[in-house]
Amino acid sequence: MKKGDCVSIPFLKNENIFQKDVTNPLKKLCIRVKGPWKGGIAMDDQDILALYLARREEAVSESEAKYGRYLHAVAYNILYDHEDAKECVNDTYVGAWNSIPPNKPAVLRTFLAKITRNSAINRYHQRKAEKRMGEVEKAIEEYYECLPSGEMPTEDAVVLKMLIDSFLSSLQADARIVFLQRYWYFLSVKEIARARGMSESAVKTGLMRTRNKFKEYLAKEGVKV
Repeated sequence: MKKGDCVSIPFLKNENIFQKDVTNPLKKLCIRVKGPWKGGIAMDDQDILALYLARREEAVSESEAKYGRYLHAVAYNILYDHEDAKECVNDTYVGAWNSIPPNKPAVLRTFLAKITRNSAINRYHQRKAEKRMGEVEKAIEEYYECLPSGEMPTEDAVVLKMLIDSFLSSLQADARIVFLQRYWYFLSVKEIARARGMSESAVKTGLMRTRNKFKEYLAKEGVKV
């Protein structure tokens, strides 16, 4: 079967589709193949919706057969990752199952695509947050390599804070800003480079030199790292 073909198939009338004593009346149905499925007959949206309303698991398989590849494309265009897109499509069917009923969407394709899109956007933000946490952890690790390890008495912590403030004041403005952007505001090297009009390698080199100066400064002041 190819795009544009019309075929006649046995078709159960909606009002009888879930009756156990159905006599299985037949009628002619012409379906134009427009969707992404291959080698099969797409069920009419109203019949898929009737499956959802009757809590029939076939609703999911029919939705997948008709709209699976389309929904995957919706998610992939946001995430650019096939595995994540696949998870979003699975989330879509769960969402549809849980919301039909009480919802009875007028256009099933649009209803499913909206669930997919929201799932993909949520996954995108989650992935971005995880990436950001990776940057934060890396920045914290770099910074704490310069500081004494272990617990510190309150008075020593106060002295350390004063030394840090004094060290930052001794830096030239550009070096101080980059240092604070990285270790106070937790910006990535790429973000700092873009904000400061520098190359990423220049940012990395500058941060490394400032950290080394910081260690030397603390050692000079009698703080063991």
